[in-house]
Amino acid sequence: MDRLQLSFFGPTNSGKSALVNALAGQEVSLVSPVPGTTTDAVRKLIELPELGACVLVDTAGYDDDGTLGDERERLTLAQVDGTDIAVVMLLKEESPQEKQWLSRLGRAGVPVIGYIAKSDLLLPQEMETIAARHPDIPLAHDLGSLLDELVRVLPEREERHLTGSLVKAGDCVLLVMPQDSEAPKGRIILPQVQVLRELLDRGCNALCCMPASLSGALERVRPDLVITDSQVFATVAAAIPADTPLTSFSVLLAAAKGDIRFFVEGAAAIDALKSGDRVLIAEACTHVPDTEDIGRVKIPALLRKRAGEGLRVDIAAGNDFPEDLSPYALIIHCGACVATASLVRSRIRKAHLAGVPMTNYGIALAKLQGILERIALP
Repeated sequence: MDRLQLSFFGPTNSGKSALVNALAGQEVSLVSPVPGTTTDAVRKLIELPELGACVLVDTAGYDDDGTLGDERERLTLAQVDGTDIAVVMLLKEESPQEKQWLSRLGRAGVPVIGYIAKSDLLLPQEMETIAARHPDIPLAHDLGSLLDELVRVLPEREERHLTGSLVKAGDCVLLVMPQDSEAPKGRIILPQVQVLRELLDRGCNALCCMPASLSGALERVRPDLVITDSQVFATVAAAIPADTPLTSFSVLLAAAKGDIRFFVEGAAAIDALKSGDRVLIAEACTHVPDTEDIGRVKIPALLRKRAGEGLRVDIAAGNDFPEDLSPYALIIHCGACVATASLVRSRIRKAHLAGVPMTNYGIALAKLQGILERIALP
C-alpha cells in the first residue's frame, strides 16, 4: 500500500541525478555540468527488486549558494520527513554541509547509505579515506552495491491491514461512497480503491453504493461493517442499525499510517476552540480546491460554526508543513492517501514535541458531527 521513498541528497554536481537515472533505467532528471540544474525535487515511481514499490526523489544540491540557494535548500529539507532511506553522495573532499546533513538525517531517524560519487575516477586509497570518514554508515560505490545496501538497510515495515481487526474472511462489508465534484470523473478515489482491494484480498464480500441508495442496499444485506466517506458520517450513522460497526476511509488510513489514538485524543481540542484561535489544515498532496473541498471548505465551515467566525484557519499543502507549530491550537491532517507513513509519523512527532494536539479529517468530522464514540477504530 505504502511506497518506499528513497531520497538522494548531496552537493551540486555530485551525480545525484545520474544515479537516479541509472537506478530508474531511464532519464528521470536532467543531467548537466551546470550547477543548480536540479531545483525542485524530482519524483519517479518505480518497482525495484526485493524493495517493491518505490518513489525515487532527486533533490537540489544542498551547497547551492546561488540566488535561490536558500529556497532550494528549504525544498530539499522538506523531503526529509517523508524519506524511508536516504542516499547521501560523498565526494573526495568533505564539504561543510556533509556532516550537517548526515546529522539532520540521523536526528530524523532516517537510515542513511553513503554513496561514493564518481568512484571510477578515484584511487583505492581515496576510496578508503572516504570510508574512514564515516565508519558508522554503510557505503556503496556503484549500482549493484547500492541495491544490495538498500535491501540490507530496508526498515522493517510492519504489515498493517487498513481494516485491521474489523473484518474477517466471509464478512459482508458495505462501502458508502459519495461521488461529489471532488471525485475524479470516471474513477473512484484512491482510499476507496485501496480499501476495496484489501477487502477482496481478505476474502470479504464487498458491496458499494451511493448515500442515496443506502436504504435499498440495507434492504438486501445486513452488513458486518459499514465503511463510508467521513463527510456523510452522520447521515450513514442515522440510517444503519445502531449495533452495526461504522468507520470511514480516512479513519482507516489514519490508523494504518499514523497514530489513531493520538488523533482521537487530539480531537478533544475541538471542544476548546474559540474565536481568534488558529487551526492548521495539513494536506499531504497539492490539488486545485473545489467548492466542495473537504479540507478548505467543509471542515473550516464546521469549525467556525462551533468556535465562531473569528477562528483562523491556515492551509499547508504538500511539503509545506510549518517548522513552528506553536501558534496553533489544533492541527487537522488529511487522510494522507498519497503520503508515506514516514511523513505522517514525522508530523505527528513534531506536533507531539510542540505540545500541539493533532487529529485527522475522519476523526475531526466524526467529532464535529457528534458521533465519534460511535466510530469503530481498527
